[in-house]
Amino acid sequence: MIPTRPLLAALCGLTAPLLAQETPAWPVLKPATATDPLPGTAALTETGDLPRRLHEANDRFLDREIERAAKERDERWKSGNPSSRDELSRMLGIDRETRFQSDSGTGNRFQYLSARPDEENAEVGANIHRVRWKSFGQVHGDGEIVLPEGEIHADVIYVPDADYRFAMPPAALTLAASGCRVLVLRLVPRGLNEWKLSQREWIQRSAFLLGRTMTGYEVLKIQSAIDCFHSDQTESKRPVFAVGHGEGGRLVLFAAALDERIGRALVSGSFGPREGLWREPADRNVFGLPSTFGDAELAALVAPRPLVIEQGTAPAYGYRASEVLEIDFEKRAEIPGKPGLLPHPSDDEVSAELERVAPLAPDAKTTLVHGSYPVSDEALSQLLGDLPLAKRTGSEKLMVIPLKTRTNDLVLHNRLALIEAAGDRKRYFADLKTDTLENFQATIEPYREKFRTEVIGDFELPLLAPNVRTRPYQVGDKTLSYEVLMDVMESGGEKVIAYGILTLPKDLDLSSGEKRPVVLCQHGLEGTPQDVVGEAHFNSYKAFATRLAERGFITFAPQNGYKYFDLFRMQQFKAQSIGKTLFSIIVPQHRQITDWLAAQPFVDPDKIAFYGLSYGGKSAMRIPPLVERYCLSICSADFNEWVWKNAATDAESLRYSYANKGEYEIFEWNLGGTFNYAEMAALICPRPFMVERGHFDGVAPDEQVAFEFAKVKNLYEAKLGLENHCEIEWFVGPHTINGQGTYDFLHRHLDWPERRVE
Repeated sequence: MIPTRPLLAALCGLTAPLLAQETPAWPVLKPATATDPLPGTAALTETGDLPRRLHEANDRFLDREIERAAKERDERWKSGNPSSRDELSRMLGIDRETRFQSDSGTGNRFQYLSARPDEENAEVGANIHRVRWKSFGQVHGDGEIVLPEGEIHADVIYVPDADYRFAMPPAALTLAASGCRVLVLRLVPRGLNEWKLSQREWIQRSAFLLGRTMTGYEVLKIQSAIDCFHSDQTESKRPVFAVGHGEGGRLVLFAAALDERIGRALVSGSFGPREGLWREPADRNVFGLPSTFGDAELAALVAPRPLVIEQGTAPAYGYRASEVLEIDFEKRAEIPGKPGLLPHPSDDEVSAELERVAPLAPDAKTTLVHGSYPVSDEALSQLLGDLPLAKRTGSEKLMVIPLKTRTNDLVLHNRLALIEAAGDRKRYFADLKTDTLENFQATIEPYREKFRTEVIGDFELPLLAPNVRTRPYQVGDKTLSYEVLMDVMESGGEKVIAYGILTLPKDLDLSSGEKRPVVLCQHGLEGTPQDVVGEAHFNSYKAFATRLAERGFITFAPQNGYKYFDLFRMQQFKAQSIGKTLFSIIVPQHRQITDWLAAQPFVDPDKIAFYGLSYGGKSAMRIPPLVERYCLSICSADFNEWVWKNAATDAESLRYSYANKGEYEIFEWNLGGTFNYAEMAALICPRPFMVERGHFDGVAPDEQVAFEFAKVKNLYEAKLGLENHCEIEWFVGPHTINGQGTYDFLHRHLDWPERRVE
């Protein structure tokens, strides 16, 4: 092979003396002085912070996709193809749980914890008792039952807002005075725990990864309370009504949509458009909800049962992401949870959402009330219908006894679900065959499709013509680097772009038709392509894109969208609201990049490898399964028992777990029941796969890494006989590129001769 520096200099507009200057053993790359683009591409003229521009393009694209998802939802329902209660149950994770049923066959019952009337409420004319009941698993419901004097005409479940901490809501006493037996359900409060997380977000984080939701848990408490109401009745079943305010109103709407035993429902301070779900607190996150169910669709499932909507009494809670500086680490550390605000829809927004109900359910019986107090008398009167409403007694001034709600039940339930998750994944993969490589490849494909559509999410949009723009970036003794920008996909006029840095070895002979392997070198959290190219930084990356180019590989360092702190993390919630993820954007970006690389005359299209560190290691587990052009994948400083790392909440595990950390976007829907890292690696198989692991990497302890990797090694070698295709390198070091065994792995599997690099 003849070095062609003069040729490259001519193509790039560089002078030969600049390329030929002597460099130290660790080459210091200098900014390129030329302006000519890479042959076959247009000139890159965009200036400024290109990673930031990519992020902003992603954000606008997601806004358009949320709008598109809402339109497609409306069209689907109006065309007579509505979503079902079963689908809603799956989205909330309710289908994964079994409500308590007594072994004696007598049904579930309330457990009365106090046998006498509350003295504070003696003049109300109602008996108030603290109660518990079994809900699901080992989880109990908590609350108070208000018994009326005289005949009981109806049973009512009253769900106040999560932050309502007084003994008894006045409206519950009014209902009792009107002849209703009222259960006041206590919700998990929003108050901060010892890690400064909302108690609701603390439970939601683990639950979400395990295929459950905070919403589903509390809807189950409502449904199990109805079970108790029915079991307590010796005579014919009385009607069951449900009333909720704020968070309670939201939960009552879900419960009434799912459970036809609720004869009438009143939703106060909660009804409105849900396309802004991503702005709400983390505990409200339901994967794909606005693309399938808005509040109007939930109301349509309630029909023809009466539904009263009260507007004007929404509670306030939370803060905006803009209230925390994205680069203010000290201030951000004080608030590790997700920014979020309870919505306060305007009168026009509520009316518009309510108007959508009639075309979806012509038999709907919805009533709109404007109240100035949570659950007004007018709203209660509409709920009760023919039952007379008693006047308020003014006794609400007496209700000042603070109450606490048990949260340990749900924390322990999540821990049990984590233990059971391994069995869930085995059952999920029951159809995978590993008796022969051919059978494996045939049966793994449906799982790859599920990973694409149900876990990562795919916008199902065509790739645009790439319209590649480039410009010289840096020059080293042995390398040339270019900035590269290209178009990817489009929604509503908003384009997703891909950006990165291409590095070519200077001895690449462009005139001979020589084709070389490519290694995609992926940065980690808050990184940029610039972090992995250039001089030999003594940081985690060690400029590994340049070091590999000095060995003769072509390298490309892409910009992935996990940068700019809260800005990208909120994008994850935007994407999740419509059943997608950040990787729903990143995967098409990599498809476009690898397609363009494969078309270059100097690239071997069958030898394009992926190598990522940290969040780039997360990428190494999620992108190659869905980008066919990646012929192998190397996961550095990230591989571990991922489900445990996300969901574990015991004191010993919290050193490593994300459950109490600031990465609030990291939790992905139902990985516990589908794809841990061993299962993701199976989607890469039979392509070569490697893990790079420092013994002192704080990502996870060695034993967790080894435990999960053993499953991958067993698949590759014991079951499929793929020797030398699956490796792990352990080294004495921290969270960093080691660049020893992984480099050997690349040379061997990309069939590129090793060369000594001074």
